[in-house]
Amino acid sequence: MNYKDLDTPALLIDREIMLSNLRFMQDYANANKVSLRPHTKTHKMPTLAKLQEELGAQGIAVAKVGEAEVMAASGLKDIFIANEIVGQLKLQKIRRLAADANISFGLDSLEQAKMIEAAFAGATKKAQVVIEIEVGENRSGIIEERDYLELLAYLKTCQNIHLKGVFSHDGSSYGAPDAQACREIHLAAQQRTLKFVDIAKSSGWKMETVSIGSTPSMMQAFPIMDGVTEIRPGTYIFMDAGQANAYGSLERNAATILTTVISRPTPERVITDVGAKGITAQTNKDGFCATRGLGLIKGWPEVSVFAVYDEHAIIYNKAFRDAVRVGDKVEIIPNHICPVTNLHEQAYIISQGQVVEVIPVECRGKLQ
Repeated sequence: MNYKDLDTPALLIDREIMLSNLRFMQDYANANKVSLRPHTKTHKMPTLAKLQEELGAQGIAVAKVGEAEVMAASGLKDIFIANEIVGQLKLQKIRRLAADANISFGLDSLEQAKMIEAAFAGATKKAQVVIEIEVGENRSGIIEERDYLELLAYLKTCQNIHLKGVFSHDGSSYGAPDAQACREIHLAAQQRTLKFVDIAKSSGWKMETVSIGSTPSMMQAFPIMDGVTEIRPGTYIFMDAGQANAYGSLERNAATILTTVISRPTPERVITDVGAKGITAQTNKDGFCATRGLGLIKGWPEVSVFAVYDEHAIIYNKAFRDAVRVGDKVEIIPNHICPVTNLHEQAYIISQGQVVEVIPVECRGKLQ
């Protein structure tokens, strides 16, 4: 089937571009002698996670326990939940998953560690935890050394927890004003992460995992410091409008949303049949990931989505309006692909204009 014959809205993935992106990042990891653990929250598809492992990835990362459950049920056996897992229901799910898979997850507080120690009492396997280090994103993670030392001291007393190492996410790189500033954020984040590794080693800990992540810096192929063992980029598989701005080109954008023109009510306005429920209403306003509007129109570099309602995209551009007719199909490059994928039930893999595979988004809606 030609992809233009698909019903809309539809999530399209260009197979050749996607494969090029996967090989690019695997080559980057190999050149730096680190493992690649791609963050699958971008695509949420076990089929693509398996493809990443076939190409050399040493396991995967997910964001939620529900995603880990789906990935494990599909045969993926080395999964890191790159998030703090809190609550007995979730911890019991991880305990069950650990019976058949290598499951690790994030930790950043003494309170959480005490929950984990209690939840894994009597388990055949210890809880595998990785401490998160906050490196400038102003999100989760250890900030103060004293809190880190207190947590390490407690973990030494634990019978049911195994500390694998540390991880960080330099998400602040998305707001860097330019590539040089992104490089500085990338390097500073590694330095801070490795500082906490040294603190742990001085207390007698062996850090088998030192994991860092974020697509903008890694698409620039910036250096990875000695002591880092793995990288966790996610968006690189598909890219999006924000990542394209940081990268400097749309040539690596594999994902678009196919949408139909349903109205041309004024000499400048075009309405298509995808809205916030299909492309989100996210914007990128700061740094070198900043984008115009709510999505770019593929093939029209000066045209972007002006506004969205639940089921409508609003575009203002006279030349574009004059070039399309009601019933025509166009493609939108989303600002941020990760939440967009979560809105679609399946992805259509396209090669040379033809639909060659339909892949279910099996982790769609797995928010717990």
